[in-house]
Amino acid sequence: MSLIYASTTLRPSKLELLAEWLPTQSWFAGDVALLTSLGAYRFDDPEGEVGVEGHLLSAGDDTVYHVPLTYRGAELEDGEPFLVGTMEHGVLGTRWVSDATGDPVYRSALAAAIAQGGHEAELVAENAEGQRTVRGSTTHVRGSGSAGSPVPELWAASVEVLGGAVRIEAPLATLDVFRGLDREATPLAGSEVLWGTWPGQLDPVMLASLTV
Repeated sequence: MSLIYASTTLRPSKLELLAEWLPTQSWFAGDVALLTSLGAYRFDDPEGEVGVEGHLLSAGDDTVYHVPLTYRGAELEDGEPFLVGTMEHGVLGTRWVSDATGDPVYRSALAAAIAQGGHEAELVAENAEGQRTVRGSTTHVRGSGSAGSPVPELWAASVEVLGGAVRIEAPLATLDVFRGLDREATPLAGSEVLWGTWPGQLDPVMLASLTV
């Protein structure tokens, strides 16, 4: 379950924060003045401390960008290279926002979803009176693996940008997170993948791959 505070504020907004950060990334070639959210998915943090959200964005052309972020109540340890910025959340206070490829919580959640055929977290909205309701998601992700499969350890890993992907490499596994998405891409032999769909994109698109 991923808890969303329905009656709160964010300053700056997520899109405003991303509009400052995206032009600094080598894989981004869009126009931030036209930055638009196409959808988003969330994963659960088992400890309930870190928000994990994958954004699907357009920026003035046909390219769809995949930008996963994590939200923390304190800066990610040794996370300066991955820091996107900070936001003021009306309920939670200051939130440190990071490129999730550098966050072990995201890497673990993504690897588990891929390896075990997992999917996005259920969204639960809480209003100002503390009442909670389930909110339907229009963006869906699904791992190609199967329940019970082993999940590789990706807590300690190197992170490198390789063209339009970020490669996360650990001793026993490699995780690739794709940025500018190729809607026709197919998995490499021996890999499992995370597929995604969102409004206007009903055919699954490969968002990430895991090779062990």
